[in-house]
Amino acid sequence: MSVFPPGEAWAHNVEQVGYSDLNGKPGFKLAIHETNERWYLYVAHLWQPGWSILDVTDPSKPELVRFLEGPANTWTIQVQVAEGRMVTALERIAPGWGGDVEKPSEESVLIWDLKDPEAPQKLGQFRMGGEGTHRNYYDGGRFAHLSIHRPGFKGQIYEIIDIQDPAAPKEVARWWVPGQWVEGSETGAPPFTMLHGGPYVAGKRTFLPYGAAGLVILDISDISEPSLVGGLNFAPPFNPFVGVHSAVPLPDRNLVIVNSEAIREECDEPLNFTGLVDISDETTPRLISLFPLPRPPARSGLANFAQFGGRFGPHNQHQDQNQPALFKSDTLVFMTYFNAGLRIFDISDPIMPEEVGYFVPPCPAERRGPLPSKLVPQSEDLLVDARGYIYMSDKNHGIYILRGAENLYG
Repeated sequence: MSVFPPGEAWAHNVEQVGYSDLNGKPGFKLAIHETNERWYLYVAHLWQPGWSILDVTDPSKPELVRFLEGPANTWTIQVQVAEGRMVTALERIAPGWGGDVEKPSEESVLIWDLKDPEAPQKLGQFRMGGEGTHRNYYDGGRFAHLSIHRPGFKGQIYEIIDIQDPAAPKEVARWWVPGQWVEGSETGAPPFTMLHGGPYVAGKRTFLPYGAAGLVILDISDISEPSLVGGLNFAPPFNPFVGVHSAVPLPDRNLVIVNSEAIREECDEPLNFTGLVDISDETTPRLISLFPLPRPPARSGLANFAQFGGRFGPHNQHQDQNQPALFKSDTLVFMTYFNAGLRIFDISDPIMPEEVGYFVPPCPAERRGPLPSKLVPQSEDLLVDARGYIYMSDKNHGIYILRGAENLYG
């Protein structure tokens, strides 16, 4: 169904174009595929294992064409699409997120063929023997870059796999922060050291959002042997748990957009942030600016979003990942901010980032999962397609399809 949810949305420079209820199955991570003049949105689900396919050729009338069932008691919340292939992740569900810790779950990476975009065919599977993978990176070609949990390691590490033969994917390399390999008697990694967010590849560099270990830059000139180039810690003073969640480079500007992830409800934790890092000298990255904190509109009656309930703070950025179907900009940043919805920032002046648009969906009318404690918006992931349409998921809503004002796109 595509009926807009009831209630008032708060918006500035953004309008709602369409909506899909996804048959009551809220989504999480998103991917776009364009083929034969048709546009498809692939939605990885949060509370019900599986993936949905939406035809969004007409964004005002999204059509749910298929639901692919996932394995029981397993997170299927990650999805990547490039060059006619889909890479999805299977992962043990974190405690408190609806899974049953007493029952078995699946862990692996699945590789799919999208020759028929409405009926993906599974080509292969890569198992790692741990708790699975979280956010991954695939921009086409031979290699996929994973945030992966291996037995013997504390927290997710970075791993590269070769999927040229998708029926027999194989490990190429792995890298971790010293101290994570506890089975190897390593110590000294800060608490919450983990590659929770996904890698991002730009040329011969991989940018890793490494939780409490901060931003990490690796040289992958030799794909089989990644080596450290530089890094930057953010905690303290910022929130150490998922201290850096996303790191999206803008190579032409020598900048990286970094953000943490808000975790605890009602801001009961150290400050979360979004900022710009200058990498003119990759060996010594430096923070040069922080994005302004979103403010509720006056008509909301809220002094700040911490009073609204649920989590408030950054989560996911739009990432074009070199895909022609996705919107590319070196000056506009699209982000989800949990209970503050979608926020759009202009970073034309990297020293003075400016918020230029937002969309906060109405409070959900029905609870779909156990979180958040108070039933308020919790916007999770987003993507912007090459036409300028914005797709946004939420813990207890379906998919919102939005569009920024024409003046934003230039």
